[in-house]
Amino acid sequence: MCWLYPTANRDAYIALASMCAGIFKEYGALRVVECWGDDVPPGKLTSFPMAVKCEAEESVVFSWVEWPSKQMRDEGTQKFMADPRLSGCDAVFDAKRMIFGGFQAIVEL
Repeated sequence: MCWLYPTANRDAYIALASMCAGIFKEYGALRVVECWGDDVPPGKLTSFPMAVKCEAEESVVFSWVEWPSKQMRDEGTQKFMADPRLSGCDAVFDAKRMIFGGFQAIVEL
């Protein structure tokens, strides 16, 4: 997933991300990785900042959740989205500018 968060609120994001990671793990995720952009330059044709319409006061955030199977991912994500602990999170970031999807690993070293 890739999205934006106000740069000034980095600590608040870390707290939110930590809570969300715990919930994902409760629902079967093997691993959750959250990354705060510290060298994410704008591109000329395309880039992370361009893709999510990053503004000067925002930082690009990139994360992924690793699941044991696609079925567990689908079930766990559905439970996560319905979890009452996440009520009000919509106000925290602009989900319309979020990029997400499911991927199958094809090379791992």
